Amino acid sequence: MNGTVRRHVSRGEGFALGLIATGAISVAVAALVAVVRAGIEIFGESPTVRMPVAGGDVPGLSAVPDITASNYASADVTFTSLPAGVSWMLLLEQALPALATIGVCIVAWWLGVSLMRARPFRPAMSHAIGVVACLVLAGGVLGQLLGAFGRAMLVDDLAASSSEVTDVFWILLVELDLAPVGWGFALALVAASFAIGARLQRETELLV
Repeated sequence: MNGTVRRHVSRGEGFALGLIATGAISVAVAALVAVVRAGIEIFGESPTVRMPVAGGDVPGLSAVPDITASNYASADVTFTSLPAGVSWMLLLEQALPALATIGVCIVAWWLGVSLMRARPFRPAMSHAIGVVACLVLAGGVLGQLLGAFGRAMLVDDLAASSSEVTDVFWILLVELDLAPVGWGFALALVAASFAIGARLQRETELLV
């Protein structure tokens, strides 16, 4: 039996890994472009913000027999301009999750290249995945909070000129999606696995 260890991947595996790595970089670029477009929209003229609506009825569905109630959950509102603090919060609401996406894609590209070279268990890989885990967890939760507080500041600013604003929009509405927390914990576990794998790889190489 041949006891040599294969130090390279097959041509098919290399093609698949290269395709995944290329796709990861493409997604990272798309996320970056989306953030730039969001910044242009938010800081540009007549920005449009999706605002949470409090109890907006849908009269067009009131006559449908199988529907007992219907309400608008949000409305796209176009403003002449936004306060600077609100603009930055709304931008960070989109930029922080996008930054986490870019980090995940970069690590995926790096992992794909490392797998093509048959050396995925590098010490720096576990550190990179750990940093990305923190970005996913913090970016996802903090981005949602900043968006909610930014809209609350916008409602407060509008309420100074019209008391009816608080009857239409929520003064503060935070609906946390905890999926980033789960993904962050999962990535942290992957980072720990790579750290253990790197240690075992070093020990194996010392024995050979």
